[in-house]
Amino acid sequence: MKLKIIVISLIAAGALGAAGFGVYRVGMQRGMTMSSADAGANPSVNVAANAAAPTAMLDPSNWGIPEGEAATRRHIENKLKAGEIDPMTGRKILFYHDPMVPGKNFEDPGKSPFMNMMLVPSYAGSDGADGSSVTVSSRIQQNIGLRTEAATEGVLTPEISAVGVIAWNERDQATVQARAIGFVEKLHVRATFDNVRKGQALLDLYVPDWVAAQEDFLAVGRMQGSNLAPLKDAARSRMRQAGMDDGQIRLVESTGKVQARVTIRAPIDGVVTELMAREGMTVMPGMTLARIYGTATVWANAEVPESQVAQLKTGTRVEAKSPALPNARFEGRVQALLPDVNPQTRTLKARMEIANTDKRLVPGMFVQMTFAPLKADKTVLVPTEAIIQTGKRSLIMLAEEGGKFRPVEVVIGLEANGKTEIKSGVKVGQQVVMSGQFLIDSEASLKGVEARLNRDADTATAPAAPAAPVAMTQMHKTKAHIEAVTGDMLTLSHPAIASLKWPAMTMDFKLMPGSGDAKVAAGQDVDIEFRMPEDDGPQIMKIQRNKTDSTKGVAK
Repeated sequence: MKLKIIVISLIAAGALGAAGFGVYRVGMQRGMTMSSADAGANPSVNVAANAAAPTAMLDPSNWGIPEGEAATRRHIENKLKAGEIDPMTGRKILFYHDPMVPGKNFEDPGKSPFMNMMLVPSYAGSDGADGSSVTVSSRIQQNIGLRTEAATEGVLTPEISAVGVIAWNERDQATVQARAIGFVEKLHVRATFDNVRKGQALLDLYVPDWVAAQEDFLAVGRMQGSNLAPLKDAARSRMRQAGMDDGQIRLVESTGKVQARVTIRAPIDGVVTELMAREGMTVMPGMTLARIYGTATVWANAEVPESQVAQLKTGTRVEAKSPALPNARFEGRVQALLPDVNPQTRTLKARMEIANTDKRLVPGMFVQMTFAPLKADKTVLVPTEAIIQTGKRSLIMLAEEGGKFRPVEVVIGLEANGKTEIKSGVKVGQQVVMSGQFLIDSEASLKGVEARLNRDADTATAPAAPAAPVAMTQMHKTKAHIEAVTGDMLTLSHPAIASLKWPAMTMDFKLMPGSGDAKVAAGQDVDIEFRMPEDDGPQIMKIQRNKTDSTKGVAK
């Protein structure tokens, strides 16, 4: 009984399924018939549908290396080459290149002869088609915090300052010497660094040799007769030869008495810095008795960085202040720029003459000096942080329309207050990149933009010069983490590299033969030494496991 029920149920289920399938087929046929009738009645609908059928064209401007390699493989399959139109992008294929080897272009798609990767196509109207710019999407610009600012026109007035030490003005000194053999009878100034006034008595000398000469002169004066003038002149000459000056001779002549003692006086106002005479000592002709320095002006000797010397000249106004005299300001001028450069500090010695009317500045004091800037002309100014120093030249990234960025070589001038003078290379109003330019510079280097810029500059400066021997490329060191290994290419994440001014990033390095540890694998921490050839990507010359590598001992 149960078996019959089961059989009847199966037969009923089959009948229902067959009936449902029949209804489905009838509905499909009627729908297709109606669709064909509608299309015949209204052909414009069919034309519009066919026009909307093609897919949207691809934009290769934002492609990375993987998308470029995929496009090259597609070109090989479709037998496309340079000069033809890519149907997927609607753009003309200009050439194929290896993004890690700038400046090398190929007409046919294929594998790179330099590295284990496919060539990448370059299209007309896309990033880098003109070979002088790179394109960065707005999303990436926002992620890296890219900022731009317009180049302005203005006058740069750098403030030059230097620290100096006060010294005596050697051009304002007087030396007091003995003019005859004598004896010091009395000292009126007894200690060094005493202040003296011009004409003040310094010491009294007794000169025995003057007695005979003066008595001869007085004897001739007492003689009677004519034609005595020649005898008087001869006697006067003997007194002068004995060391007497005209004032002393006139004193003997006016008084008619022998003047064997003479008082030596200060020739200038100042300070007695040396006093060699002492009471009772014998002095000889030419012997220095005292030395006096004037105090109306003093010198300030300073060392100015050689990069700022061009902004100074003799006569430039100077303002000085000293920590010992915080409320005082002293005016002066640059007296001389001495031809003496310190090879250790790269500074040039400068001598300033400072007014010291109140005699408060004394030798040995430190003074902080500010130089008045020279009158300058208007010039193009950009933020100093926008300049990229490569060691060979100075570059600036210019921001253009459409998210394009172009490196230009510039000639820089003065720098002050966060601004740098641009002598050539940038015009007023052009947008320069202030932050994130090093990342763009790295991208430009990978795409060969900077290499072409350098090559063009070298060709312009020396078009007919023979090729010079290639210098040894500088080696750079860094720690890195291996993200991936593809043949002899390592994808590494490394920290900032100061020698190249690179920020922390992830990029590909080529592992050169004989570089060291051959058992490298993804996930390892390594220490590498690499070089940056001018027309190639980074090449690892030496690699070894980092001592703290956690993958050591793991089976490969």
